[in-house]
Amino acid sequence: MKRHPTRADNLRRALAQEAARLMAEHGIRDFLIAKRKAAERLGVLDGAALLPKNSEIESALGEYQRLFGGQSHLLALDAQRRAALSAMRYLQEFEPRLVGAVLSGTATQHSDVQLHLFAERAESVTLKLLDEGIRHEVTERRLRFGTEEVRAFPGVRFEMDEQSIEATVFPTDGIRQAPVSPVDGRPMRRANALEVAALLAD
Repeated sequence: MKRHPTRADNLRRALAQEAARLMAEHGIRDFLIAKRKAAERLGVLDGAALLPKNSEIESALGEYQRLFGGQSHLLALDAQRRAALSAMRYLQEFEPRLVGAVLSGTATQHSDVQLHLFAERAESVTLKLLDEGIRHEVTERRLRFGTEEVRAFPGVRFEMDEQSIEATVFPTDGIRQAPVSPVDGRPMRRANALEVAALLAD
């Protein structure tokens, strides 16, 4: 028998859609903040059990972009992926991998291009940027591995082709184990430069 959506199902979907809209239009990057703001806007005061999963919000975000983003979304995503490929070629000795919303295709105009780099010393990346005169900011990113373990990694933020690039630097053996995706709790999908070039060709 086909199960009909309940009121709770419909409310979860509405919350996911509103959270996706907030992320797309207002540049909110944190799923939990987007969920809470969506609940506030829809008047759901005590609905922790009703809050949608991150994967439901990402699905709603993709739907929102297909409906309202149209050609401008595709052009912006193309520019982000081209900037990613430029940065990856520039930083090729650090075996760069593209991750996150620019890879999955759900990036908004507010999204950073997220790269994972691998080096024996994180300073090697900043030295390369300094040598080339590329302005950058040293950052730190906390990433989850499994359900309990959270680790902090150094990183850099810089611009390439007018796009913001956020690169996280892992030890060289970090290429073997990806951190957990905040979207679905599985190891993050990583794409090398050849795979990004193939996405652009498509």
